[in-house]
Amino acid sequence: MENKILYKADTRGYANHGWLKSHHTFSFANYRNNDRIHFGVLRVLNDDNVAAGMGFGTHPHDNMEIISIPLSGSLEHKDSMGNGTIIRQGKIQAMSAGTGVQHSEFNPSETEESKFLQIWLFPNKLNVKPRYDQIQINKDDRHNKWDQILSPNPEDKGVWINQNAWFHMADLDTGKELTYDLKDKSNGIFLFVLEGQITIDDITLDKRDAIGFWNQPNFTVHAHENSHILVMEVPMELPEYLQ
Repeated sequence: MENKILYKADTRGYANHGWLKSHHTFSFANYRNNDRIHFGVLRVLNDDNVAAGMGFGTHPHDNMEIISIPLSGSLEHKDSMGNGTIIRQGKIQAMSAGTGVQHSEFNPSETEESKFLQIWLFPNKLNVKPRYDQIQINKDDRHNKWDQILSPNPEDKGVWINQNAWFHMADLDTGKELTYDLKDKSNGIFLFVLEGQITIDDITLDKRDAIGFWNQPNFTVHAHENSHILVMEVPMELPEYLQ
């Protein structure tokens, strides 16, 4: 286990603000765990639940790559770049905050909760021009196979960010297994189980469990029940500006 860190679902930080219920894998806001600040360049993994008609008012970001993945319901986004859109389950949103951007996120539904993942990565360079992107992702593309939803390359499948990172999703049927080969062997893997139960390297992971590991060029996931997983391949070394 020298190159692995297990993150069980019930060890995450938790904040209940009434309208917002959020589980924090890494230190965030009032949750502070000095052993869980980041995993490589992965700085934030929040599992958010926003009540109907509520949301985050306009607030600033800079020099961070911000990814939102709706899990159910919808999320209305507005920003200082002039973007205004609603994203729903089946889409992924990426924003490079760069030199600075202001944005807001609200649940536009009057009846339905909005559940989404909020993910932040340190960028590989400072003060880029802010940008926004969102795409539709097709559930059929990840049935018992890896579906790339994010990369460092604008011409590749998925949204792109200013970091040498790749995200993939997979929906595995019970009994299926799937092997992943790292795009960059110097990267690490942070795997998050959205639904189901899997094993990886003889370690069992249940719903909302995660594992991070490095110095491993590939790995195989075995599904013990129908499972939905997110794999984030990220650089393990922080950018020079943070060292």
